Amino acid sequence: MKPWLIAFALTQLVEVPIYLVAASSTESGRKWVAAFGASAITHPVVWFVFPRYWPTGHWWQMVACAELFAVAVEAAWLASFGVKRPIEWSFFANATSFGLGLVLQHFRVI
Repeated sequence: MKPWLIAFALTQLVEVPIYLVAASSTESGRKWVAAFGASAITHPVVWFVFPRYWPTGHWWQMVACAELFAVAVEAAWLASFGVKRPIEWSFFANATSFGLGLVLQHFRVI
């Protein structure tokens, strides 16, 4: 559970500020729900469900599908809050957190 908590915290630290900017025209309380909720909805599915049910030996395919799932669901979530260009914001947030995660793993920070 500790690796997931670290990954979840990192994801939120990266994605919530991006989503706060994306939801800047949303009222304050709803903006925080939109920003925090996006990754909170998808991260457990990406972390626990995709690896468990994806065929072994196809790690990069699983990662690509999991990230596409995250982008699509988070974009739909953002759109429900009236965020403009939700797919672009979701792609940017997910690419940033995924890329940072890879860099931190490469340098054995996490």
